[in-house]
Formats: sequence, structure tokens, C-alpha cells
Amino acid sequence: MGIRRPRHPSGRVGVPAVRVGMAARVGPVLTKRVGLTLTTRVTSVLAVLAACVCGALPAANAEPAARADAVAGCVPARVETALPADIPIVDWSENVGFDAAGDLWVSRLYRNEVRRYDRTGASTGAVPVEFPGAVRLGPDGLLYVVYGDAPTSALRPGGILRFDPAAAQPHPEVVVSGLTTMPNGAAFDTDGTLYIATNTGVLRTTRDGVIDRDWSARAAIPGANGIAIRDHTVYLTTNAAPLGRVLSFPTAAPDQRTILADIPSRIPGVPDFTDDLIIDDSGTLYVATLSGTLTRIDPTIHTTCTILTTEPLTSVAATPGHPSDLLVGTERGPVLRVILAS
Repeated sequence: MGIRRPRHPSGRVGVPAVRVGMAARVGPVLTKRVGLTLTTRVTSVLAVLAACVCGALPAANAEPAARADAVAGCVPARVETALPADIPIVDWSENVGFDAAGDLWVSRLYRNEVRRYDRTGASTGAVPVEFPGAVRLGPDGLLYVVYGDAPTSALRPGGILRFDPAAAQPHPEVVVSGLTTMPNGAAFDTDGTLYIATNTGVLRTTRDGVIDRDWSARAAIPGANGIAIRDHTVYLTTNAAPLGRVLSFPTAAPDQRTILADIPSRIPGVPDFTDDLIIDDSGTLYVATLSGTLTRIDPTIHTTCTILTTEPLTSVAATPGHPSDLLVGTERGPVLRVILAS
């Protein structure tokens, strides 16, 4: 994917709005990162501000000045801009994911849309979604997108919608609704079961979108955020007590949890805020954090290392067919390409 700006950045796919009453509002730019997670998030924000004062983070319109921390056994990664932001912060890239054709979809949180980009980096359309979160390819070839990824979900409940990314005019369909605790992450198990991470825990849904209440009650984990699944094991980031935790548990036993890591920020003594994560084919985790680190975790031996330090990150996805190329979303808006060392 190149870094060419789309000629018509406002070019939407012509679809009806799905819960987009706030779509034209840019005002709630700080809404998502305060609200339900106010106390914990402010702690991490103060840490990032401190880092910014020390010159650790790039200016709003600067290219990412990335570096790799000198951690034993951790080979540095390279970074470049895959998609620039037209307006910093307004273009906040909350999540990234690919469809079956290899097109990239980016959740533009404060533009209330998921936007599609082709392999050259050109924008080829958008689907309106109110406060979009995770975007995931389903086993049926449809894209599943979290909506209501903001504290406003307490008043305007969120959920999951899906649409055909190959359609000339996608028509989103609500699959799960009524989620009032800020849904954020989503992941499918190999059997097609959909799991949703919300601020109060993980929800498991049936194929017809019904929440499995008994299972979900056993997965009530405060501050749940990003979620990934492999071999019937859930990998989850949480930001409650403490911040910056990554844990795992079997899908068959959500109350049997293992702490994999507590990730610190770049400020000594201050924990980080862990956001989205992925697990690759080798079983390695990659976690995006507020302080701008991309952290690698070996969940079998519980070791961690920082492969990249850059601007505040939101999400991470592997490029199909290129496992050493990751795309990461940022709070400032650009989507970055991270090239892992071979």
C-alpha cells in the first residue's frame, strides 16, 4: 500500500446512515478517551503528556520519529507512513482490518465512518458508522464493525453491524445491539463465534447475534479493550486495576485467567494503557499502547519486549500474505506500516 492521498477524500460509498446522528459533529473529540475510563485514562494521559514535554512524541503534523528500545532479544522494527491524516486527531484511526479482497478498512472514530483503501492507498469509499471500533472479517466474508465505541453508548447503545465489503453500495445490518458499556474490540473463534470486548468484560454471541449471558457473566473483566483469539484461547488487553494488563483464558473457561504481562509506559513507575492487539500464526502477540510502543509478547513463556516506540497507537493488523508487515492505527490519524525484522 502506498502513501498517496485520495483525490476525493470525502468520497463515500452511497449507503444509508447507520446510527449516525452525531456523524457531522467533531466536538466530542475527547469523548472516547475520558468518560467511562476517566480515572485510569487520565493517569496514562498525564504520563504521555510528560513524555511529550520531554520531546518523546512527535508534533501534531510531524512524521513518526520511531525508535526501538534496547531490549535484550528484541530486534528493532522499521516504520513508515502508509496512509497520512488529512486533519490530525479528527482522522483518529481507531482500528484497522482487511477484507477478503485485501482492501484495508480504517475506523475513523471522529468522522463516524469506516473508510476503505485499495492496495495503492487510494480511498475508494466509506460506510457511515457511529463511533466505529474494531473491524473484523467474518467467516462468511462479511465485515463486522463495532459501533458505539464511546462513553455515549450509555445513552446511545452500541453493538455490531455487518455488511458486504464487495458490494457497490454496502447496506449495513445490525447484528448485535443494546450494548451500553462501550464496546471496543471484537474477534472470531475458528467455529465462527463472535466475542466482543466491552468496558465491563467480554461478551460471547451466538451465530444469530444473541448474547450468551451465562458465559459472559463469567468473563466480567473490568476495563476489557482489545481482543484476539487463537486455538480457542482468548487474549485480552485490560485497563482497570492495574492499567496495561494483557491476559488470556480458554474460551471454554473464561474464569480461568492467566496474566501474561503488565506493560509499563515510558515514564518510570507509570503503567501504560494497552489498546488493541493481534496474535500471529506463530503465536506471538503484538500490543499497541497509548504511550506509543508496539510490544511483542511470547504468551508461552510470558516474555515481553518493545519493538517500536513512536506516537500513541490504537490498533494493529497483519497485512495478508505478508506476516512481517503490520499496519497500526494512531490517535493522531495516520496509519503506519511496521516492518518486522526478519
